Amino acid sequence: MIVLGIETSCDETASAISEDGKILSSFISTQKIHKKYGGVVPEIASREHDKILNQMVFDTLNDSKKSISDIDGIAVTQGPGLTGTLLSGVCFAKGLSLGLNIPIIGINHLEAHIFANFLSDPNLKFPFICLLVSGGHTQLWHVESLGKYKLLGETRDDAAGEAFDKGARILGLGYPGGPEIERNAKMGDQDSIKFPRPLMKQKNYEFSFSGLKTALLYYVNDGENKNISDIAASYQYAIVEVLISKLKLAVENMNCDTCVIAGGVAANELLRNIIRKLLPNTYVIFPEISLCTDNAAMVAYLGELYLNNGKKTAIDFKVYPNMKLA
Repeated sequence: MIVLGIETSCDETASAISEDGKILSSFISTQKIHKKYGGVVPEIASREHDKILNQMVFDTLNDSKKSISDIDGIAVTQGPGLTGTLLSGVCFAKGLSLGLNIPIIGINHLEAHIFANFLSDPNLKFPFICLLVSGGHTQLWHVESLGKYKLLGETRDDAAGEAFDKGARILGLGYPGGPEIERNAKMGDQDSIKFPRPLMKQKNYEFSFSGLKTALLYYVNDGENKNISDIAASYQYAIVEVLISKLKLAVENMNCDTCVIAGGVAANELLRNIIRKLLPNTYVIFPEISLCTDNAAMVAYLGELYLNNGKKTAIDFKVYPNMKLA
């Protein structure tokens, strides 16, 4: 089966072609226009998607050496995300589905991030623990099989990626915040400032990052060490330690020998390095860096799995900005 995947949940426009579980072509365009605003402007993001999506799909087909008539089905991100940007992709995908008379399936963006790990490691087997960590979500999942997931815990307030973005803003760094903090942290001492680790000692799977963000703000205003690299390194280390402590607890309590990391924060180098050190007896899978950020390869791959199982979505389906996984 050949599936076209489309992703427009936020500020990445992406399309990909999947055939028999392999990605033949994948294109991503990140909208640089938002940098001057310090964050994504939804209306601008929607217009940017509309400008390039048609040509991107054409380029993706050419790159995969497929024609539009070869496509057996379409997978498109249905949520969560920004309403307008989701509609850009869904409306385009619906038009193709009707014009080509082929099935369409709406894909949960969070679920697609989890299944991106199968593209990095086809030998991945169920069940496994997933740390899903991005700008909008910080969650721990027990993944039993396709479509069967149990939420173990999640953040009470800010997501980890949001904490990175807001922290970068406090420090006067650029957007997106995660890469900017990571870049500055490489030149700093992560042990120089002792930021709090909210909920880290509690034996549950819940996260909280708003207090850490507030502690950063107070430190920037009143702290003695004004070295931005030291502050960034210490702040990053606090976030990473909290994430890893909860993941380690879940792996041990669930007696699971495999875990995967998903979402944009999975690209963080410190997170990757420490997880491997602290979980030496656990089979840990990280997606390739290109699969950590929003992309259509994961959408096409997951869509192909569902379409092969006979699942499809009625053409009048809606977008769900706050779509849940379970």
